[in-house]
Amino acid sequence: MSPSKGISPFLWFDGKAKEAVEHYVSVFPNSRIINVTEISAGPANGAAQIDFELDGLGFTALDGGPMFEMTPAISFVVPCESQEEIDHYWDKLAEGGTQGFCGWLTDPFGLSWQVVPANLDELMARAPKAVMESLLTMTKIDIEQLIEAGRNAE
Repeated sequence: MSPSKGISPFLWFDGKAKEAVEHYVSVFPNSRIINVTEISAGPANGAAQIDFELDGLGFTALDGGPMFEMTPAISFVVPCESQEEIDHYWDKLAEGGTQGFCGWLTDPFGLSWQVVPANLDELMARAPKAVMESLLTMTKIDIEQLIEAGRNAE
């Protein structure tokens, strides 16, 4: 039996689902809150389940309580066409969170993101060692620095 809506991410929060969803919807274009359902029974009583879209992709968020925590083992990749896009998404998602390496960050709600150039595979294919060595020195990715690393390796 196939899912009627298709496969989509389901995010578990501890009391901050609505705040997180409102933040995400403000960051990404073509995004919206579709439905908020108040939960009136069980361990999440008084919380909410929120259906929303980020750039057209369907998500569900739940204020389920402290039983489960997010982990960087699951992350969302944000492919960016320009340095301006990288700067925008990095700054908005990392604010109040934790900056990692190679374009990875954890937002203040515990969700992990990878803010990367859309052409990262192409850049890596040109000069894998040089581009990777440059990438490993970065938190927020600098596209021009990766391009230069590839040029210098040729």
